[in-house]
Amino acid sequence: MTDAYDGQDGARRQSEMDEQLRAEAAIEPDPPATAPPAKQTQIIAIYGKGGIGKSFTLANLSYMMAQQGKRVLLIGCDPKSDTTSLLFGGRSCPTIIETSSKKKAAGEQVKIGDVCFKRDGVFAMELGGPEVGRGCGGRGIIHGFELLEKLGFHDWGFDYVLLDFLGDVVCGGFGLPIARDMCQKVIVVGSNDLQSLYVANNVCSAVDYFRRMGGNVGVAGMVINKDDGTGEAQAFADAVGIPVLSAIPADEDIRRKSANYEIIGRPGGRWAGLFEALAEQVAEAPPVRPTPLSHDALLGLFKGDAVGRGVVLDPATTEDMCAARVIEKPSLEVIYEGA
Repeated sequence: MTDAYDGQDGARRQSEMDEQLRAEAAIEPDPPATAPPAKQTQIIAIYGKGGIGKSFTLANLSYMMAQQGKRVLLIGCDPKSDTTSLLFGGRSCPTIIETSSKKKAAGEQVKIGDVCFKRDGVFAMELGGPEVGRGCGGRGIIHGFELLEKLGFHDWGFDYVLLDFLGDVVCGGFGLPIARDMCQKVIVVGSNDLQSLYVANNVCSAVDYFRRMGGNVGVAGMVINKDDGTGEAQAFADAVGIPVLSAIPADEDIRRKSANYEIIGRPGGRWAGLFEALAEQVAEAPPVRPTPLSHDALLGLFKGDAVGRGVVLDPATTEDMCAARVIEKPSLEVIYEGA
């Protein structure tokens, strides 16, 4: 009796499942989309040597974009947490890492209003990093992006997300946007000096490497900051195959206003045209695969008296290292016949 009941129950369940499958199969598919696609957020990572002027460039660029009616989010990804200082007139805002630690200790959840702040249409936040000697800055970047995802990063509706990264740190966290295709394109900020172009070349090398590994991120171009007209940065851009998006002159008015935390990328101001043109270039420049230079080729962009290419490497000896006469001691190595 039990076997017969089980058989009937199984047949009934199978019949119900068949009916469900037939019902699903009868549903007509959605018609193909004919409307234009929704505008995709451009996520752009900006890299450069520490102190080269990334934060200055980004604060003014993001401000100009916002005045042009774009929705812009500026995220500082430097442990110094200074990306937004110019935007907020020298004031620092609470970082995501610091706020997360305090909220966790208090048993509370981080809310967007705890870490994201606005000025004249620009939304801005700082990832932050560990205290000196108490953790890895790159790991802090990774942790910061994990928190951003929990806050709904992928659901936010911005035209542009600008990420300010320190380029002369090569650990994995700072290469996150390139390695994981988190951005569509990269912009490098440099000047007419060897160290900033060395960093820019390293960033181009990272992009080229991950493209060979199947990645999609490209370099949209270079911003030359504090341009004194000597031409090394332009020559570098030409050599690696990327365009110069803007050349910001080494001007005393810019230096003074930047030092006083003044935004110069304001519509109608003296430097408005510079940042209006940069905003257009940043939006339109396609990501390209660069051809990074060898170290000797990079040195070749500079005059010999600038980088000391006439110097000969003189190998040191053990006597040099000990600053004394070295006594040769017989070897204790045992050598076997026929070995």
